[in-house]
Amino acid sequence: MKQRPRIYYSAEQKNLMWDRWQAGDSTYEIARLFDRGHSSVQGVLAETGGIRPRPRSRSRLALTLAEREEISRGMVAGQSLRAIAASLGRAPSTVSREINRNEGRRRYRASRADQAAWDRAKRPKTCKLVENRALARIVARKLQGLWSPEQITGWLKYTYPDDENFQVSHETIYKSLFIQARGALKKELLQHLRRTRSMRRGRSHTQKTATHGRITGTVSIRERPASVEDRAVPGHWEGDLIIGSNNSQIATLVERHTRYVMLVRVPSKDTKTVINALIKQAHKLPRELYKSLTWDRGKEMAEHKRFSLATDIDVFFCDPQQPWQRGSNENTNGLLRQYFPKGMDLSNVHQNRLNAVARQLNERPRETLQFYSPAEKFNECVASTG
Repeated sequence: MKQRPRIYYSAEQKNLMWDRWQAGDSTYEIARLFDRGHSSVQGVLAETGGIRPRPRSRSRLALTLAEREEISRGMVAGQSLRAIAASLGRAPSTVSREINRNEGRRRYRASRADQAAWDRAKRPKTCKLVENRALARIVARKLQGLWSPEQITGWLKYTYPDDENFQVSHETIYKSLFIQARGALKKELLQHLRRTRSMRRGRSHTQKTATHGRITGTVSIRERPASVEDRAVPGHWEGDLIIGSNNSQIATLVERHTRYVMLVRVPSKDTKTVINALIKQAHKLPRELYKSLTWDRGKEMAEHKRFSLATDIDVFFCDPQQPWQRGSNENTNGLLRQYFPKGMDLSNVHQNRLNAVARQLNERPRETLQFYSPAEKFNECVASTG
């Protein structure tokens, strides 16, 4: 069997590759730029788990190539180590170590010593989660509880405010999951992230491709009052459907002020069924806590006027193909994929199960709420309505 030649990429090509990956391009799209197969691109990106490695730079304290050349010339001229060090403004011990670790006075070569120093500097730092196994166990338990790395980081700061040993950034957690060479967290924990990819993707990448139809009599999100936009008052919701196999779906509702989540079982995607389910759910809340609903332009909301008449709730619609205008709801839909993966038949999920999942989401601490939970914030709002 003929062996395929190994494909190499230059530093410039790799930089372009990472630029396109961070811009949201797929490995297939990137590979077309180089007229190569996507697997060769995948290999480069997967080496660091889809996380762009930091560009290397020399320490300002390290000897430069020019200084090493001065050391070499000084030795050829027969100068003492102290004289060479004085001319460079360095300590004699620095010059002595430099010469001794690079084959001594007779065989010292500036360019070779400089390259050797650069290679030695590649030594990776030990990950904090490797050094502190107790911290790693805490992080692993929280991931198994379907907490996000950001939630874990915030909880640790709140729980151990004066103990630096139990502080870790969410980026360290992500890198420990996606870069298995670190040996800090087991790869199996990736399945507990909301999106179970083998490589990390940037925010500019989206996998949602909605098929939307035209709906008449809509009120644009641009006409939504300022009090809704700035999340200053509760009672304004965002909604959507998450889709499963066999034409199954669940309605998801998120309150913008508190990020409180409600999940509604919807037997069918036709507009009559969806609107009936939303009307029934709306009547469970005090009027003060359900004033508006923002949705995308899916056909399931074709009877939005009937919903407004039955509930006295204003409905606003996002611009076409702008899911970020319902940011809280989109984020929640991502979280829900931990519980209801793509391709799952959602018609077998009962309302009791949906209520349990919503309760678990609502009891998680949220960074945007200063690590209070949505349930705590929503209950405050309910109490204020009397």
